[in-house]
Amino acid sequence: MIDGLDIETLLKTVEPWRSDNDETLVCRAVRRETSDVKSFLFAASSPRRFQFKPGQFLTFSFEITGATVNRCYTIASPPTRPYGVAITVKRVPGGIVSNWLHETMQPGHKVLASDPLGEFSALSYPSSKYLLLSGGSGITPLMSMLRTFHDLGIEKDIIFVHAARTPDDIIFRTECAAIARYSPSVKLAHICENDGPMSPATGYRGRISENFLSLIAPDFREREVFVCGPPGFMATARTILRERHFDMARYHEESFDFGTLSPITAEIAEANQTPPTCGPSGKVYRIEFSKSRRVVDCPETMTVLDAARQAGLRLPSSCTKGVCGTCKSRLTSGSVTLEHGGGIRQKEIDAGMRLLCCSRPTSDIVVER
Repeated sequence: MIDGLDIETLLKTVEPWRSDNDETLVCRAVRRETSDVKSFLFAASSPRRFQFKPGQFLTFSFEITGATVNRCYTIASPPTRPYGVAITVKRVPGGIVSNWLHETMQPGHKVLASDPLGEFSALSYPSSKYLLLSGGSGITPLMSMLRTFHDLGIEKDIIFVHAARTPDDIIFRTECAAIARYSPSVKLAHICENDGPMSPATGYRGRISENFLSLIAPDFREREVFVCGPPGFMATARTILRERHFDMARYHEESFDFGTLSPITAEIAEANQTPPTCGPSGKVYRIEFSKSRRVVDCPETMTVLDAARQAGLRLPSSCTKGVCGTCKSRLTSGSVTLEHGGGIRQKEIDAGMRLLCCSRPTSDIVVER
């Protein structure tokens, strides 16, 4: 039984989950993947099916020490298992959300989430041959893609490369090996920097390099490439492929690191230091942050977030593209133009919430920050 419903009733459910109707998700299971990585399985508060592309992410609202913290996490589970969604989170030293999840989240706990978003998906770029490059917890969107192809019995030519610190840090190691064993078209390769305390490195040693890529995927120019991992890992992959004359139109990466960014890290992210410029009308508006009692000037062409950063204010943010919802704040007076990428719902806008990263003032405003 699940909250009074038997499994047969659950499996007959065909209505999709939509956060506009019910934004509450319930934790159903917590699973340890490695010493510092856990997976959290969520389901809707009433029986619903989840619809998304493998590689997309959810934006969560967590209540931590009396404050609401928004975070994006890529869905690690595949859409072929539609009655729940799983995220896989690495515990990061000093990371407010990752540590809270590892220490607090248990079956039965409830969180708020918004609809899946993102175009980082193999379904958006069909191909017969893929190269999937992942580093650390960046494996999650690629694992969703691999699980989807496997569940559907679609024999795509896939080379799946995962980089980890040690063999003990390889996430989903057993499951990936099982998929590769049953799917002849899937080739799996791990590259580890060091031996682990519990097991020596039996595969490739070191870091991703041009020689490694040529060895493991000599036909990489024929493949659609998806990359997700730490910024340095992705930068290395880009450099290698460009220097080897890869068609970068077939290169796709997750553009920001959802899992590791803490509010403090976001707040001190490098600000745009170019002097503010006024628009055609030359208007500059007064932005008041009611909680901190700070006031800054913001030209009509600048976002509220950029104006705050240039004034030295520390405000939570992550993607700066109107997607993740991290900078969501209440506008208590005044007006702005808002051009977002899906990180805020209409009912939130109607309630006075705005995304500071993509809001430009059209009058003096007051922000509840």
